[in-house]
Amino acid sequence: MSIFGKIKDAIFGKAQAAEPAAPAPNPIGSALDAATSAMAAAAAAPTAISDVDVETILSAEAAKAGQALNWRTSIVDLMKLLGIDSSLDNRKELATELGYTGALDGSAEMNIWLHKAVMRELAANGGKVPADLTD
Repeated sequence: MSIFGKIKDAIFGKAQAAEPAAPAPNPIGSALDAATSAMAAAAAAPTAISDVDVETILSAEAAKAGQALNWRTSIVDLMKLLGIDSSLDNRKELATELGYTGALDGSAEMNIWLHKAVMRELAANGGKVPADLTD
């Protein structure tokens, strides 16, 4: 799996896990059963990717992290927050995946570009990302 795929799955998967469980059907009458089943099926439908609030999910994870991680501006901290290896090799791979054309040297320029590119890709894949994180 690609590095970006791991990032996306880590964030979008947390949104899926946060969904409430569907209520158990009520066994009173067949008409009521049908209506209840339809409502339960609708409640159990997966969250649309466009409904994933990236900022809310990452802020909640940061609150539980036990260390100060500046995920809003640091690609290294974002990857650490999601439990993804933030090594230079992984960041180089991510940069290649996302089309970075500069030197793959772990510079501030590369890391800033990577962070913004990841946020733009999350938004392009349906995540709700504030504009200040994609500019």
